[in-house]
Amino acid sequence: MLETPNWTSEFSRAFKNIHTLYQFLEWDLTEEISEVAKTYPVFIPMNLARKIKFQGPHGVLAKEFLPDPSETNPDLKGSDDPIGDKTHLVAPQLIHRYPSRALFTVTSICPVLCRYCFRKNELETTDKLFETQFDQTLSYLKAHPEVSEIIFTGGDPLTLSNEKLEKYFKAFSAIGSIKDIRFHTRYPVILPERIDEGFIQLLNNYSEVFRTVSIAIHCNHVDEIDEAAELAIRKLSFSQAQLLSQTVMLKGVNDDTEVLLGLFNKFLDLKIRPYYLHHPDEVKGGMHFSLSIQTGRKIYQGLRKSLPGWALPLYVIDLPGGHGKISAFNPETEDFSGTFLTMNGDSFSIF
Repeated sequence: MLETPNWTSEFSRAFKNIHTLYQFLEWDLTEEISEVAKTYPVFIPMNLARKIKFQGPHGVLAKEFLPDPSETNPDLKGSDDPIGDKTHLVAPQLIHRYPSRALFTVTSICPVLCRYCFRKNELETTDKLFETQFDQTLSYLKAHPEVSEIIFTGGDPLTLSNEKLEKYFKAFSAIGSIKDIRFHTRYPVILPERIDEGFIQLLNNYSEVFRTVSIAIHCNHVDEIDEAAELAIRKLSFSQAQLLSQTVMLKGVNDDTEVLLGLFNKFLDLKIRPYYLHHPDEVKGGMHFSLSIQTGRKIYQGLRKSLPGWALPLYVIDLPGGHGKISAFNPETEDFSGTFLTMNGDSFSIF
């Protein structure tokens, strides 16, 4: 009988070299693509590489995860810190932007390197976002009881072992003001082997300790979800954690009402509540995924007409400079024209 692959062994088998990856894909590797990978490397697990190969070089998975010459195009501007994380870094690993919740950046490592990622210029660095000085995090949280939710992010927090996650859970549970725990992760879709029995047990144990434990699964297209991913997500759905979704609207990938409807209905089939639909951030190296706010609103209006309110995700835009998320859709603006956000000094105005 074949053994179930261990997630750490699958992680270690991932393609990290652009030449090896393209040899596997049996595609021609241009010098231009090779140069892009020097600035923005690849990390592609074997199963995802198989799906990319099956779809071909023009498929949505190749667009999401393989290097593109546009990433280093000097004419496409963008920011190293498009949502202002560093503006609100209150301790190594801790970002406090909203009064009641804080982001806890536990690792810089992900199960895949997404080409549109808003942290693509920070990952694999020694940035203070990822310095492991947990005592400073705890001191800050004890001094700020208004923080009731800790959001595990990164990188991807499920890169950590169950044992390490439990240590963090125990520490946060000792702070009475911490009521809710949330994970934002790509593992259930990209490396579903990570959703093992130990992790399920951890979720169940601490769902009895905290008010809520949530898993926000990042997925942008239904083609990312294969049989193994469905199995992992169904395992999560039988746990006591609540499942949420996080999706980024990306030009050339899912900027289509019907494509997004297919994805959100798939989420509902898998007991995932659609939660966030992000307008793409102005990421340095990711501007080729950008689309206008007017285009995004037209797509979202189609979703509003087709999905019940309880299944409709929030369409949001993260304001530059660390000002946080706001709604990207104004239902009173039926013509979708002439409305956008611009900076005026440190303030924002809608016109």
